[in-house]
Amino acid sequence: MTTATITTIRPKGPLTEIQFCAWVAQAMPGDRLEYHRGFLVLDTFPGLSKLGDNERNELRLLGTRAFWTEAQGLVHLVQERLGPDLFSYLAIARPKTRSSAEAVTQLAAVAA
Repeated sequence: MTTATITTIRPKGPLTEIQFCAWVAQAMPGDRLEYHRGFLVLDTFPGLSKLGDNERNELRLLGTRAFWTEAQGLVHLVQERLGPDLFSYLAIARPKTRSSAEAVTQLAAVAA
């Protein structure tokens, strides 16, 4: 029996939309990236978030891009509950297909 090791990339600091796009464009099927740790909806909401305006805006862009890549069939998006109001938001790369080639090209352009 063969066993696989699953590794999740966890950036030391906040991830940007551009970094996320670069990761998705080059990720191999099964690669995992933690793109946010916290409570995504609350962390992007003015008045509830502890983030500054620029950080909150970048996180909103990142969240929007993550949903777009999922809709294009490039990643699976999952959440892991770590505690009350604390989640790990993960993107898991899917195999790239002919139908997803245009989306990958768009991501590479954003990341460039």
